[in-house]
Order: sequence, then C-alpha cells, then structure tokens
Amino acid sequence: MAKTIVVKQIGSPIRRPEIQRQTLIGLGLNKMHRTRELEDTPSVRGMINKIPHLVEIVEERG
Repeated sequence: MAKTIVVKQIGSPIRRPEIQRQTLIGLGLNKMHRTRELEDTPSVRGMINKIPHLVEIVEERG
C-alpha cells in the first residue's frame, strides 16, 4: 500500500499569483477548508512546498 497524506487548504487564493492558484487546482483544492487525500510522491510534496502558506498537511498515513 502506498503512503498517503491528507492536505487541507487553509488560505485563500484571492490576490495570489496565478501560479499559486494553479498549484492549488493541481492538488485538487479550490475552496477554503477542503481536504484531499493524495499519494505521497516527490511531485506532490514539491507542490505543497511551493504554497506552504495556503495548505497544511493534516495527517500522514503509511
């Protein structure tokens, strides 16, 4: 079984650069306080590291 992480959006994309908005959409988030369970891969971690002020990792499942 692959490792997964639960990501929650904590910041609004309003008045943010377009690349940050697109990164949120790439993670499957678009509204405040939504959560997604994503596979823990280097690409997903990189997307999270680009917008740490907009998302938080709630849980890591292994």
